Amino acid sequence: MQEKHRTESTVAPIESCRPPLRPADARRAVRGAVARRGRPCAADALDDALLVTSELTTNAILHGGGITGFDVDVEGCAVRVSVSDRSDEVPVAERAVDERNRWRAGGRGWPIVCRLARDVEVAGLPRGGKRITAVVPLN
Repeated sequence: MQEKHRTESTVAPIESCRPPLRPADARRAVRGAVARRGRPCAADALDDALLVTSELTTNAILHGGGITGFDVDVEGCAVRVSVSDRSDEVPVAERAVDERNRWRAGGRGWPIVCRLARDVEVAGLPRGGKRITAVVPLN
């Protein structure tokens, strides 16, 4: 007879659900995962995580052909947000001004993600598209 053993994990379970339809849905999932971790975090750290989540999901919608996957995981003092989309294109930071020295609309999301996240990874998916994972400190 085989005995079943269960161990307690110190890592919150990954929240994987159908992809959010809007950035607001993704922010709600992140806020919920952080709240369930049971330890307070700095308000500005949560704001950073929510902003990164908004930028990743908005970019997937606007430039990536839509959100195809979304995961959030709280690991110790950080939140890991992963967003998948249909595009194989790797994000790039655009200049804030065009060749005529006029301010561009948009193009600031990727630098925001890179600045606020402790770690950012872009990985191609086996069936096409990409997954961007950003780890944002919560302290």
